Amino acid sequence: MIDLRSDTVTRPTAAMLAAMTSAEVGDDVWGDDPTVLRLQATVAERTGKEAGLFFPSGTQSNLAALMAHCARGDEYIVGQLAHTYKYEGGGAAVLGSIQPQPLENAADGTLPLDKVAAAIKPIDDHFARTRLFALENTIGGKVLPAGYVAEAVAFVRQRGLATHLDGARVCNAVVGSGQSIETLCEPFDSVSICFSKGLGAPVGSVLVGSKALLDSAHRWRKVLGGGMRQSGVLAAACLYALDHNVERLADDHANAAHLAAGLGQIDQVKVQSVATNMVFAQFPQEDCAPLEAWLKERGILTQMLYASRFVTHMDVSRADIDTFLAAVKGYFVR
Repeated sequence: MIDLRSDTVTRPTAAMLAAMTSAEVGDDVWGDDPTVLRLQATVAERTGKEAGLFFPSGTQSNLAALMAHCARGDEYIVGQLAHTYKYEGGGAAVLGSIQPQPLENAADGTLPLDKVAAAIKPIDDHFARTRLFALENTIGGKVLPAGYVAEAVAFVRQRGLATHLDGARVCNAVVGSGQSIETLCEPFDSVSICFSKGLGAPVGSVLVGSKALLDSAHRWRKVLGGGMRQSGVLAAACLYALDHNVERLADDHANAAHLAAGLGQIDQVKVQSVATNMVFAQFPQEDCAPLEAWLKERGILTQMLYASRFVTHMDVSRADIDTFLAAVKGYFVR
């Protein structure tokens, strides 16, 4: 199947599986899995942070970070479209007793600073205490403007807020912007980096930040059920991905541009945006369900909505993109 639903659907390569099966392991709950320790140290070094902590998922990594930054009854400012707010089951509120203060994202994924300023609560017992400002990079495939990030972080720090980056696809931002991962992570107190998306690992995220913050996050990881034992088997896949699958993200970005250009030639389709490895396109509502079924019959998996997202990744080739485009054209010219 050609699967364009997400970059989370990738399968481990033979070389990655070999790295996993040969991984040296210990018991990570006891802190003595050497491969996990190497992954944490490597990611911390490359991002310029003091420490790293391995998690089974980005959702758990984000939640542990929020819980390390915020106490019960505190608040974090976040975008309406941010994964930490919209797509993580309300975990901050449900499990962390942290109140989200969502703001509408601008078209480029940023949060306008005048709205941020208005959302920060005064010190008053009537209000939740605003503690944290959270961004996402990339968001909707878009790389946050570097100038905005610097300005926003300086702005909220002047007001006493900590900062967290959901960097699930920060390596796409690295390739898309030409900046180093250290540069992109430097402004933030904590960053969650996912390896099971474009980097192709089956499982795993690493949270980076100060040792003191990650000591707190380590406790919350245990509470949230994220303490794993011989998890070096999984960490080995992440290390392999870090060493072999970052630069190749440029291929995914080129394939997304090719996909968008092809869809743009179909009269019934309106391409809304394309950035890094994501294409958003609008289809006639009445065609969405039948087109999804049409594509599936031809070995192509999509999630067809009025505004659909197509995601390129390491298991999708340029030839696969052409097959998809031909199938969409074939549907509309029947």
